[in-house]
Amino acid sequence: MKLGIFAKTFEGTHPDTVLRSVADAGFACAQYNMACSGLASMPDVISEEQARSVAAAATASGVEIVAVSGTYNMIHPDLAQREAGHVRLAALAERCAIMSTGLITLCTGTRDPLDQWKEHPDNNSPEAWRDLLDAMGTAVEIAERFDVDLGIEPELANVVNSAAKARRLIDELKSSRIKIVFDPANLFEVETLEEQRTIVASAIDMLGDRIVMAHAKDRTQDGRFATAGKGVLDYPFYLRKLSEIGFDGSLITHGLAAQEAQGVAEFLKAGLAGARR
Repeated sequence: MKLGIFAKTFEGTHPDTVLRSVADAGFACAQYNMACSGLASMPDVISEEQARSVAAAATASGVEIVAVSGTYNMIHPDLAQREAGHVRLAALAERCAIMSTGLITLCTGTRDPLDQWKEHPDNNSPEAWRDLLDAMGTAVEIAERFDVDLGIEPELANVVNSAAKARRLIDELKSSRIKIVFDPANLFEVETLEEQRTIVASAIDMLGDRIVMAHAKDRTQDGRFATAGKGVLDYPFYLRKLSEIGFDGSLITHGLAAQEAQGVAEFLKAGLAGARR
């Protein structure tokens, strides 16, 4: 597995600055965000020059761009908001080849109108699922046009809030463009160690054929998110399960402060070495 980090963890509005910080902290790859180029995370337009600067910075720093963030609320209650997100997704997808990446990470969305990461009771409604299928259909058309894959992430606060729903989406869409970004800390809040392991193992078994990226953060005992290695997530178990299915993609940490990055890199490198034994 390749060890990486959200590029946005580090300050800077130029890819050279940000990706050099990624390399200096001990990471070989990054999930890029256009904010690291001084743009909006989902810009209306990305120039060819701006895209080439990302690729050049990746080459200079030795950091592989394994994905670029393309999150917008795919089931926003306002249809105009969803349509604007599709337009920006196309602008991002158009420049992926120049930026030397072929994966865009998405947010399957929520009915909350203000925060795409906030749970809403209507997320489990048939109407929300219908809207997600419509939005993902548009996203798949964009992905086909620009030859990129789309990474969806099961997340308790979103409409795809379980491994089972992610599998259902894959099965209903029937598109090879749909991939999984797997983050075990997004699948539980407060569980016993035994139940946590059951949830993680079941999800990996269910989605293993589509997992292209794994995320690394943590949960505290009371259910809050935490930096990888500083919570209750059983990392040896998680990394071993990934190894058992033959996963050899990127392990990307996020949800940490820049000053924690080097320590987290060392923690994850040790964990990966243990998983290979």
